[in-house]
Formats: sequence, C-alpha cells, structure tokens
Amino acid sequence: MAEARRRGTWSSALSTGEFAAIRSVGFEPVGQVLGSAVYHVSGSGTYWRYYDCGYPYAGRSWRGSAPALVAASGQGAASKALVDVLLAARHAALARMTAECTALGGDGVVAANLTMAPFPSSPNCFEFQVIGTALRAQGDVRPRRPFTTHLDGQGFAKLIAAGWVPVELLVGLAIGTRHDDWTTRQQNWFGAGNQEVTGWSNLVAVTRHDARERISEQAWHTGADGVVLGDSRLRIWREACVRARSRSNDSDQEDHVAEATLVGTAVAGFTVRQEPPHTLTVMPLDPNRRRSRSV
Repeated sequence: MAEARRRGTWSSALSTGEFAAIRSVGFEPVGQVLGSAVYHVSGSGTYWRYYDCGYPYAGRSWRGSAPALVAASGQGAASKALVDVLLAARHAALARMTAECTALGGDGVVAANLTMAPFPSSPNCFEFQVIGTALRAQGDVRPRRPFTTHLDGQGFAKLIAAGWVPVELLVGLAIGTRHDDWTTRQQNWFGAGNQEVTGWSNLVAVTRHDARERISEQAWHTGADGVVLGDSRLRIWREACVRARSRSNDSDQEDHVAEATLVGTAVAGFTVRQEPPHTLTVMPLDPNRRRSRSV
C-alpha cells in the first residue's frame, strides 16, 4: 500500500460512468482495496448442533401437542453462535479493507462487494471477503474515519448530491429453525388441498424480522439516520431433527432451517452552511431622481 501510494498510480473496478460520477461530486479513486478473514466454525447447542429446533415434543408430537416455535438466532437459539462468528468474520474483513484504504490516503470505499463461502478443502471454515475501490475527497474536509458502502459510483454520487453520506457497510444475518410438527405435516399432506402451511410462513417471517432487527441495531450503533438496502437473500433447507432421532431411531421427522441475509449501507444526512445573501446596492439611473436626492 505504501508503494502504491508513493507511485500515485491507482487501479479500480469502476466503469467510465462510475468514474465520471465520482469526480462530479468531488472525489477521486486512489486504488482497489481488499479485506478477508477465514474463521473456523465448531458446533454448539444441546446436541452440539447449530440447528437445534428446541421443540420438546420432537419425535412424539400428536394432534393435541403444542405447535412448534421458531428457534431464532436473535433470541438466543443455538444458531446464535454461528451468526456471531460469521459477523465477527465480517468485522475483521471490513477492518482490513478499511486499513488498506487509510494506507492509500483514502477517505472511504465504494462498490464494496461482499462474499461469504465455505473455505476450500475445509468444510468447518468460512471465508468472508470484501473488495472495493478507495476514494479520496478533493477538498480539505475529511471524514473522521473512512466510510464503506455497497453503492456503486453512480449511486454514491446521487447520495452525496442529495445531501447524504455513507457511513458503514452492514450485514444483517439471522437463522431460524422450526420442527416439522404434526400440524405442519398435516397441512403439507398430498391430499390436504390448497392451504397455507402456517408453520413455514411463521419460520420465514420470524427469520426475516430477526435479520431486520440485527441490521437496524448495527445502524443505530454507527449513529446513522437510516439504512439503504442493497441485497436481501433467503435460503431454506431441511435438516434431520436430532431431538427426534435421539428418542426414536426410526424417526424420519425433520426441521426446516431458514437463513436471512440483508446487506446495506448506513447513511447520515448532512447540511452545507450557506453564506447569508449579500444586499445589493441599487444606484438610480434617472438623473431627476438623483437631483431630487441631492436637494
């Protein structure tokens, strides 16, 4: 980074339109920056599993048993440990990308692209990577700390022109697990007809709400006014219920797991103090008026 700053030659993934938009609002690129972190993930929970439904009637539910609830990570479920380690990896990757931005003399990073995937050849490890283009303001005003945003060059320019500034790139992540109880199986039965599977609707709603709560909480800690959302993803899959299998070896009951991910940027409004308008001096051009004033 020091050598790149000394040479003064920068690289970026910006298009021509993005470059022109960034320059139009008083910024210039200083280089491409990257941050990554690889974290080992181990099990947790009662059965050393992240996806523990917590349903007390798993493996022996009947018509009169209480319906299963959603075990959400934001409410302290076993999946909270997985969410915590993934968010810690995100913080580490962003901190390293921001450090590269600072080393280049930049004031912030735009078009930050986030990827999170299992590490090759090691299924118990995850890699969190973020890459973007560092910018520097052309004026004398500098932010107290570099900003990060998912917005591309045009989006960043529009934000600045509208009186807003990006603060920090945020990731809201939540995992919900729900046991497929007697009611869910009946509603999803082949001959049940067209009807809502209320348990699965609740799983999706609770998990999405949990992710929104997490990203709103992060935005509040940054001191921002709001969040501009960039991406929203929902992934759902099935897991064999460890609670049901522990009670009956021939049980085929399963859990459904939902993972909601929100990526956005915390933004804050700013105002530019304007100079008070100057009073215009009016000089009359009519000679008669000038003569009457002198009299």
